[in-house]
Order: sequence, then C-alpha cells, then structure tokens
Amino acid sequence: MIKIGVVGAAGRMGKTIVSCIEDTQGVALCCGTEVAGNPALGQDVGELAGIGKKNIALHDNLAEMMRTCDVVIDFSTPESSMRTLKAAVEQKKSVVFGTTGLSDAEKAQIQDAAQSIRCVFAPNMSIGVNVLFKVVGDVAKILGDAYDVEIVEAHHKFKKDAPSGTAVRLSEVVAEALHRNLKEVGVYGRKGFSEGRGPKEIGVHTLRAGDIVGEHRVLFGGMGEALEVFHRAQSRETFARGSIRAAQWVVDQPPGLYDMQDVLGLKDK
Repeated sequence: MIKIGVVGAAGRMGKTIVSCIEDTQGVALCCGTEVAGNPALGQDVGELAGIGKKNIALHDNLAEMMRTCDVVIDFSTPESSMRTLKAAVEQKKSVVFGTTGLSDAEKAQIQDAAQSIRCVFAPNMSIGVNVLFKVVGDVAKILGDAYDVEIVEAHHKFKKDAPSGTAVRLSEVVAEALHRNLKEVGVYGRKGFSEGRGPKEIGVHTLRAGDIVGEHRVLFGGMGEALEVFHRAQSRETFARGSIRAAQWVVDQPPGLYDMQDVLGLKDK
C-alpha cells in the first residue's frame, strides 16, 4: 500500500485528490497539510473532502507529513511548493508537483533537487492532455512552417497565472517541433494595428470566465484549410487521478525528474 500525503488538502484540487485516493486501489491517504493560519486546520481531511471522517486532522507540519508518507502530491502555490521540495529533499521522499506559475528559478530548484529524490513535475496531469502534447508535436512536425499556430486556453475566473502551464507547454512543444526559439516568436495576445502576422509566430491567448475547469485549443491554419486539436477537462478529477497514477509510478523509479509523458510511456524511444 502506497501512503500518500496531500499538500493543500483544503483547496479545490486538494479535496478532489483526497476524494480520488479513497477509491483507488493500492494507495491510502496518510495526511494532509495547509499553510499556517488556514481556517480549516484541525478539521478532518476526509470530512473536508466530502468522503466522511477519516480520523486524519489537517495540519501545517510538512516535516511530519514527510515522515509518515511514501509520496507527496502538491497542487498548491509556487511558494508552498518550494517548501514542499525542501522538506522532500531533507527526508528523501518522492513528490508529485502539479503546481503552475513557477518561475524559471523555481523550476531550476526542482531540477536540482531531482538529483537526489524521485520527482514528477508536469503542467497538467490529465492523461488526455498529455496525449494532446504528443499529438500536437507530431502534427507540427508534419505540417511544418506552411501552417500558422495559435493556442487558446480558457479557465475559471479564480485562476491566477496566465497563460496556463498547459498552454505554455503546448507552445514549447510546437516550438521544439518546428525548431524555433519561443522567446523570439511567442506572441501573447494581440491588440492594435500591425503589419500582419509574422510567419513564424506562435500565438498564445488566455480566457478567464465563470467555472471553466480547463480548455485548450491548438489551431494550425493553412491557406485553404485549418486543423484544430481540442481538449476539454470536464472535472478536476481528471487531474487528480493523473497525479495519483504518477504517485504510484514514481515510487518505483530511480531518483530523477520525470513528467507525465514518462509516467504514461509516451516519449519516443
């Protein structure tokens, strides 16, 4: 039985992960944490998630969590995730990060830490989205420079980072497939007058409205035709179940930095 700890267990994603652990064979919830001062501290984690009393009180002690679990799942904030990373390194525990909005420096810290611990870090834990990454890269290689690429993402109005981590990764996948420097060709929204679209631009556009869980559309526009690839998440459960699958997988791997493409076996051999 793999014992899982959940960071941010009182948040929207944390509650969903706790609920999904309950009905997944081979895993068990061992603890849940929140930041100091959270009003839910001391409450039962199971009751917070709507699955009934589990006799596991929500607390703010990361070190205690690391001692009692095999792997930690963290979908919190960049600041909180860096604290989780530090605690995981100190106790040599495996960790799964689904946090978005991390800076390049914070991503570098994860990469450095993965020299000594097992770590899965992915902008999106959805199995469908990770198939999307694979498909979009293949399509970009086939269509090449003759087709313009535009990426549109939509999320709920409470999401703080933009563009989404998934949209950023999609733009990276396209840039890699077309041998372009994303820092030079990435265009994030458009306004006003211009001389027209640059031939190698990769457009990324953000929508925020209502309770949209997550939508990502990649448009390949050619002269006389357009090809669109689209993914819609209908529930946070898809991300939660992907993260649990990653937790089950990573505990049997050597130390290193992995993503969901590794977990699902989608990388080219």
